[in-house]
Amino acid sequence: MPTAEVVQIPPGRLDLDKPIYTLSIAAEILEVHPRTLMMYEALGLVVPHRTATKRRRYSQRDLLTLQAIQRLTRGHGLNLNGARYRDINVEHVQL
Repeated sequence: MPTAEVVQIPPGRLDLDKPIYTLSIAAEILEVHPRTLMMYEALGLVVPHRTATKRRRYSQRDLLTLQAIQRLTRGHGLNLNGARYRDINVEHVQL
């Protein structure tokens, strides 16, 4: 039976998958209304982590994905349905 490999994060590096941003903070960082992030979630563009009390928490990877979506929609004129089908790979997003 294969064992799961534990990946250690070097000190000083941020874990991209750690859910740390609340809805309001993520919306402020991305300069959008919180309702916009809720709409993106409903469309399946991003799925934030939920706490035990059902509050949304966004990771750095979620924010990078949302920034890529913003570039596609605002900069390239792609609509949200187009962004949904676009392969957004956060590993290739410039930081």
